[in-house]
This record gives sequence, structure tokens and C-alpha cells, in this order.
Amino acid sequence: MVGYLCGLVPQDMHAWLEVFVGGRWYAFDPSQNSTRGGRVVVAYGRDAADVAITDQFGPLPRLSTMSVDVRQLLS
Repeated sequence: MVGYLCGLVPQDMHAWLEVFVGGRWYAFDPSQNSTRGGRVVVAYGRDAADVAITDQFGPLPRLSTMSVDVRQLLS
């Protein structure tokens, strides 16, 4: 799963896993040292490729260009 975890600093996308044991689902988060709630699921999947927020194959597209002209002001 991937989503948001309440109280995560800095706030960013976060991944955790759930396993089905003894007839119920349990959430595990190996990156946290204590149990936290407040998860907002964005996507479910089997692995990171299934729940990737963005995919990029090949070179990055060039969507725009920027030009900067710096001139020294004479006093």
C-alpha cells in the first residue's frame, strides 16, 4: 500500500504492508519504531511497481523552457 501517514515529518508519500493472519488483516510498517494510525490509502498493489505514483520510461519529456537574462545596473 502507498498513501499518507498522519504526523509523518516531512509529510510525504509513505508505504506500508498488510498481511492476512488468523482470519484478519494486520498492518505493518517496518520504517516506524512505534504503531501509528492515521493512514490514508492512495493505492493498493502487490509491490512498488503496482502502486507507483509516477512512472517514467525513456528520457524526460521537455515540457517547457526557461530563459534568464541578468543585466548589471549602472549607477
